[in-house]
Amino acid sequence: MLILGIESSCDETAAAVVEDGVRIRSSIVASQVSTHAIYGGVVPELASRMHLEAIDPVVDQALAQAGISLDDIDGIAATQGPGLIGALLVGFSYAKALAWARNLPLAGVNHLEAHICSLQLLDNPPGFPFISLVVSGGHTNIYHVKGPGAFILMGQTRDDAAGEAFDKVAKMMGLSYPGGPAIEALAKKGDPEKIKFPRSMLKKDNFDFSFSGLKSAVARHLHENPDMSEGRPAHVAAGFQMAVIDVLSTKLIAAARDKNCADIGIAGGVSANRTFVDILSERAERHKIKVFSPPLSLCGDNAAMIAARGWEMIRDNQICGLGDDVYSRVKFTVGAAN
Repeated sequence: MLILGIESSCDETAAAVVEDGVRIRSSIVASQVSTHAIYGGVVPELASRMHLEAIDPVVDQALAQAGISLDDIDGIAATQGPGLIGALLVGFSYAKALAWARNLPLAGVNHLEAHICSLQLLDNPPGFPFISLVVSGGHTNIYHVKGPGAFILMGQTRDDAAGEAFDKVAKMMGLSYPGGPAIEALAKKGDPEKIKFPRSMLKKDNFDFSFSGLKSAVARHLHENPDMSEGRPAHVAAGFQMAVIDVLSTKLIAAARDKNCADIGIAGGVSANRTFVDILSERAERHKIKVFSPPLSLCGDNAAMIAARGWEMIRDNQICGLGDDVYSRVKFTVGAAN
């Protein structure tokens, strides 16, 4: 079964063709990073307008790269939420119109579930059940993934997402946007032990996160230490990054041990941080836990993961109607199931 995936939740317009939920036939991503970089973050109105310009050619490129036409497509999957409403409307409305015109089933995909499904596109995916972290600019959530489509939330950030903290700290330090790659590159030149920042909620008896205090601690340090000579910026970046890594790693390993899972999967934009992946893998190995992370092409927002999750939904007859709408947020209940 060939599924055409469409993604437009934030600042990437993406389309992909995935076969049977596991084989990527094509994946095209039109990024808006250079446009939003001068503002230090995504401007929603600009994002929506750029999605409108890009959606047609991106879908055409995805079909061409897969070597097929619309006549070969068996179903369509599009991001329904969460995300920026204006941006979501472009991709989801396009998908609804295309599905109606071609009489094809449509799956409205949860963007966070799709990130977890990006792990199933690996040659050697994690085995069910496993623990998954979705970590990006908008989310930091831990899930117990019992099986296909069975995602149970165990913990989430109570304020800033990890990726958002990276972006804000990078902006404080005058680094480029997006902040994650800039912080990681600078941190390689610093010593994470030179400047100690707080590890929020590290000893709490749950799997939630909080990064606003860490962000404030960095801002306070920069204010109190305006002299950024002698490698201090690199030490700040290294100390901040290690604080985030310590919290994420501790919570993930604790969650895996709590649920007796031998595998941990990380997905989302921050999973592109190789320092995080390497340190988590090393620490998890001590507990005989294996860490899985997607390639760089699947870390950020992409349509292959949307198509993969859409394939599962269409297979299970979880179909959208023309009256269904997008949503900006998802209301989670932590610990609703075990």
